[in-house]
Amino acid sequence: MELSNRFISIKNSPILFSKPFKLNTLKLLFSLPNSTESPSSQLSLSRSLQFETLKALEWSSLCERLSPFTSTSMSHSVTRNASIPIGKSLQESRELLNQTAAALAVMQIEPLDFSGIDDISGIVNSAVSGNLLTVSELCAVRRTLRAARTLFERLKDGGDCSERYIHLLEILEGCNFLMELEQKIGFCIDCNLSILLDRASEELEIIRSERKKNMENLDSLLKGISAQIFQAGGVDRPLITKRRSRLCVGVRASHKYLIPDGVILDVSSSGVTYFMEPADAVELNNFEVMLSNSERAEEVAILSLLTSEIAQSVGDVKYLLDRILELDLAFARAAYAQQINGVHPILTSEDCEGEPSIGVNCALSIDIEGIQHPLLLGSSQRSLSEVLRSNSENSAELDGGDGVIAAERLSKSASAFPVPINIKVESGTRVVVISGPNTGGKTASMKTLGIACIMSKAGLFLPAKHTPRIPWFDLVLADIGDHQSLEQNLSTFSGHISRICKIMEVASKASLVLIDEICSGTDPSEGVALSSSILQYFRDHVNLAVVTTHYADLSLLKDKDSRFLNAAMEFSLETLQPTYQILWGSTGDSNALSIAKSLGFDSNMIESAQKWVEKLMPEKQHQRKGLLFRSLMEEKNRLEAQATKATFLHSDVMKLYNEIRHEAEDLDGRVIALMKKETQQVQQEVKATKSQIEIVVRDFENLLRKASPDQFNSLIRKSESAIASIVEAQCPSDSLLVNQVDVSSHTPQFGEQVHVKGLGDKVATVVEAPGNDDTILVQYGKIRVRVKKSDIRPIQGNKRSAATNLVPGLKRQVICCILLWKS
Repeated sequence: MELSNRFISIKNSPILFSKPFKLNTLKLLFSLPNSTESPSSQLSLSRSLQFETLKALEWSSLCERLSPFTSTSMSHSVTRNASIPIGKSLQESRELLNQTAAALAVMQIEPLDFSGIDDISGIVNSAVSGNLLTVSELCAVRRTLRAARTLFERLKDGGDCSERYIHLLEILEGCNFLMELEQKIGFCIDCNLSILLDRASEELEIIRSERKKNMENLDSLLKGISAQIFQAGGVDRPLITKRRSRLCVGVRASHKYLIPDGVILDVSSSGVTYFMEPADAVELNNFEVMLSNSERAEEVAILSLLTSEIAQSVGDVKYLLDRILELDLAFARAAYAQQINGVHPILTSEDCEGEPSIGVNCALSIDIEGIQHPLLLGSSQRSLSEVLRSNSENSAELDGGDGVIAAERLSKSASAFPVPINIKVESGTRVVVISGPNTGGKTASMKTLGIACIMSKAGLFLPAKHTPRIPWFDLVLADIGDHQSLEQNLSTFSGHISRICKIMEVASKASLVLIDEICSGTDPSEGVALSSSILQYFRDHVNLAVVTTHYADLSLLKDKDSRFLNAAMEFSLETLQPTYQILWGSTGDSNALSIAKSLGFDSNMIESAQKWVEKLMPEKQHQRKGLLFRSLMEEKNRLEAQATKATFLHSDVMKLYNEIRHEAEDLDGRVIALMKKETQQVQQEVKATKSQIEIVVRDFENLLRKASPDQFNSLIRKSESAIASIVEAQCPSDSLLVNQVDVSSHTPQFGEQVHVKGLGDKVATVVEAPGNDDTILVQYGKIRVRVKKSDIRPIQGNKRSAATNLVPGLKRQVICCILLWKS
């Protein structure tokens, strides 16, 4: 038997399987310093501490947030099991972040389609184990191979955007998409009908052709015999069926003689009907059984060949599945970044080494602004969506006047959102001591830092503002929570100390250590002493250690060593509520009594406790600390008020600047419009004056024709007087004429319009009475400026000069009329 076309022959050839291949396991979540030289016990301890740290930081809950964004069952399983890869080096973490950024770029254009990808690792393992694969399993392999190749071609054909997808292309580059295996399966199997095709092999095609012909002959023979039995009354209707894998006809027991030499294959339960094989059908049935067995054997041989092909390609298939998993996780991280409005963090090493970025403050080793804990952020989003959905369902009630209740519910939901915090640690700082009140957010802030560092290593964007900068830590080790164990006979204090000892054993110069309530649960004096020793050890042996405490004496370490940094959780003495903000460089009180009072604790007990505090603390110390804290808070509020005032002032200045710029840009246009308007006005006045004088001249001419010579002088004087009065009414007074005005002695008055030399001889308005300093405040449009009195001159009355120039001409016209009449 040979496969059609170019397929190799498998007749009488055994199926060779390679040794079982184990699925590539995910890499360690964190790299270990000098792991090749570490003993097995230290490696096991490091893994145990990492697992407990991830559990304390609720890493599994965060990974589950990625599950809804996965597209394949492989990625869904990885996220549900909190097994997403975390970079074991700075370069790997940066590459994961770049993959997330590239996936975001792809999603903005058109998301990739992972619908054809199946987790075929179990199918491949079955093939390697020697099990024969079914037609549906082979089709799943073909479908996955084709979908993977389509994904690669989609990224490769990105056009101008292919450079932006380079980090995703690198995932699939070097993969063997097994196109030949995909084509073989497609040639042999119709995956739409889940059947082997005749063309799979020449022998299968021949067998099926012979079987078809034999079945046609057998069916024709049995139909004829069954029809004869029916006509003879041996059966109610023609009946052809299969018994013992052989075709036969049904006949009543009383009429079995109608089938001489027939073989009884079966009898009905009632015994009335016999199922008999006619003698002429025996040979055809035998041939059908033989062909059916041959066809099944040939199909098994073809399936065996394809199974063997898959088993031999197990390495390429599983490597391809791992790359598809990596690609799907990149898109899941990108979709999650969209949901939380995440930003790309910059991972740095020592000496401010990191990705090029404008405005990077190298004075800070950690610079994160406005970050929110992703788990709290997700919970608040769900809470708000439930409130909004509830309000939409009860819209009728809202219209009835319950809008106030709805507003209160929305405000309460909004207040549940996590308060953004700023985390800023100076370069060179090795230990941060956070103090402050209970329920003030110390632990939550420390957890936010820890989860942010792990998210960055895993390629996840952060729910923060601007561009966060975080050092790359090889290990994140946390001691958070109560490690009391009755089984191991450990108290709370013993559990903490035991955990800290393990952390000190595996931590390196590139590690981050987080300790909540260091050395609590023991005598305060001994706790302070032990805590100081531990912190001094971390100062010299880790990259950064962040601890929370109620021991006020630990804040004094900053005075002796600049590598220590104090921080405090802000607490409002007015509202007796924490603000959840970190005051870097400050120390804070526990405010236990204030918090207990705000929670409704008995006032008598509070007063009694306050007296004990005053007795236990040195005289005036508590009062001084309170005054100092209030002074700092007042200074903080004052600076915030000044900053707000400066912001408003800057806004006003920019508004005035824009107005002045707009006025300056439109200045020429306004001057032209003003000149045009004044010209039109002067022309109208000249035209009116000329019309009046022409009327006087016409009246004079009419009277002149009727008057006697003795009346000429009287008429002339009367006309001249009328013309003079018209001209005098239109001309400016002597005090406004330029030739009669002494500019140097002119003093502008409030509201007067004047020409200003410094403004291009433009007309401005005096807005302030002149002072004794020879300067005057004038306004042009919205611009106010103080100019010298010598640069100001009054407005000239030349706009009526044209009317004045008409007078001599009109007089000459009158005299000409008189002389013409005399002649």
